[in-house]
Amino acid sequence: MRLRGRRGRDEPGGDDATRELDLSEVGEPEPVTPAPLHAEPRGARTPLNRTVWVVAAAAVVALAAGLVLGRFVISPAQAAADAEPPEAGLITVPVELRALSSDVVARGDARYDDAVEVTVETSDLGGPAVVTGAVPEVGATIDAAAVVLEVAGRPVVTLPGSFPVYRTIRSGATGPDVLQLRDALNSLGLEAGGGEVYDATMAGAVERLYARAGYPAPEPPEGAAESLEAAEEQVRSATSGLESARAAVTTAAAGAPRSERIQLDNAVAEAQRGLEEAKACAAAPAPTDPETGAALPKEPCALSVASAEGGVTLARALREEGLAAPDTSAEVAARDAAERSLEDANTALDTARQDVLTPMPASEVVYVSSFPRRIDSVTAARGTTVTGPVMTISGATLEIAANLAQADADLLAVGQAAELLVGDVPVPATIAEIGADAGETGGGGSDGASGSDGGSSGSDGTGGGAAAADRAQVVLLPGELTEEQRSALAGTNVRIRIPVSSTAGEVLAVPVAALTAGPGGETRVEVAREGAEEPELVVVTTGLTASGYAEIVSSEEPLEAGDRVVVGQ
Repeated sequence: MRLRGRRGRDEPGGDDATRELDLSEVGEPEPVTPAPLHAEPRGARTPLNRTVWVVAAAAVVALAAGLVLGRFVISPAQAAADAEPPEAGLITVPVELRALSSDVVARGDARYDDAVEVTVETSDLGGPAVVTGAVPEVGATIDAAAVVLEVAGRPVVTLPGSFPVYRTIRSGATGPDVLQLRDALNSLGLEAGGGEVYDATMAGAVERLYARAGYPAPEPPEGAAESLEAAEEQVRSATSGLESARAAVTTAAAGAPRSERIQLDNAVAEAQRGLEEAKACAAAPAPTDPETGAALPKEPCALSVASAEGGVTLARALREEGLAAPDTSAEVAARDAAERSLEDANTALDTARQDVLTPMPASEVVYVSSFPRRIDSVTAARGTTVTGPVMTISGATLEIAANLAQADADLLAVGQAAELLVGDVPVPATIAEIGADAGETGGGGSDGASGSDGGSSGSDGTGGGAAAADRAQVVLLPGELTEEQRSALAGTNVRIRIPVSSTAGEVLAVPVAALTAGPGGETRVEVAREGAEEPELVVVTTGLTASGYAEIVSSEEPLEAGDRVVVGQ
């Protein structure tokens, strides 16, 4: 049979489990001796009964008290529901004395101005462009005529200018690059002259530039010195030949010598005398015989008149020929040829002299628009080959570039004061530039200028990406900075506050909500005078509005700080 029973606490199954009872294990029942019965008086209560009655009585009392108190206790929600609406009244605020300021708040990127990549022209090196030294450190400052790198043992010198390098400048060269080099050298006090052709004056200035940099000047092309010596010898030879040709012309142009001229004159005179003697002989009468008086035959003359006249003619012709202007055409032709030879020799000498002038190699100069400059990054390293930009440089001036909404930028002006927040320290700044296009410049965004409603929303501060017509870049220059501030500021995005307008100290001001418009367009406030049943309408003139407050410039009725104006009811 199964009996409902209890297990021991140490037995599995718990107190309420059932188990099968084997009757064979049960012994004979022991005899039970009944306990003696004791009669108790009627009405007697045990301690247990007494406790039950006490608890029941307390519960009845608590229930009755709850019912009674519940009629008098009301919850806050019920009290609010049962309450009557408050009596309508005016909401007033006091007129205040406060300083008002309307600001453009923005964020901008701190950077060094005008960052550019430096590229070395290596096309005319004639060999590998290996960096051999003079690699600058990041953060270093460089100026004009500084050596920023050494390539193949030669310096790369910085000069002021903006025209890119595209060739080596040699003697006789002209063009904008020559003018730029001339102006750069003159700006350094190296006396390059004022010519438009690369000449000995400019070459001398280049030599002085290299002396200042501590490097030997560039060498002329190979063979130029030998060509110069040959040209100089050719000039000397041509000069000697010209001198000989000119002497020959002079000799030829002088004609017969004086002795020959005298001889020719004497010959003419002798022939003239012979003619006269011949004429005298021919004209002499025949002799007569003294005895008979008969004419005797004449002795023949030594020279006939005809022969004598022919002799005179010949002598005169010879003299004319001897005294006539000489034919120097051959000598003059030889002289002219000698002069042309000398001119050609001088031209060759000039070319040779130009060839030995110091050039300005394209691989040894880089032009930068302004100085000083700061080394931002260096990609070149000693022992490497130049294949692209070797470094990035920027202006040494730290600037803040902010991308503002055009509406905010229209409120600003160059030279206007601003404030930067560097860490927790405000730093004064000045607006240096307001650009018309900042569509791709980034640089943060404006938070807006405070206005009559406490500030416009401005831009979302994301920077670039807006239409160029809706954005403007504003560049600010910070004031004096410590080195710690400069280091902390560079490359960060900072908060900018630019006061657009402000009051000169504290002024009377009321909330914008207190202003109303009258029928004639005038601005009014309702003043709740003490003791008055109705507020008084007072016409006012307002000034600057900022941060939800309006300046009271004047009023038709007295208005003082502490007077209460109506903003609602």
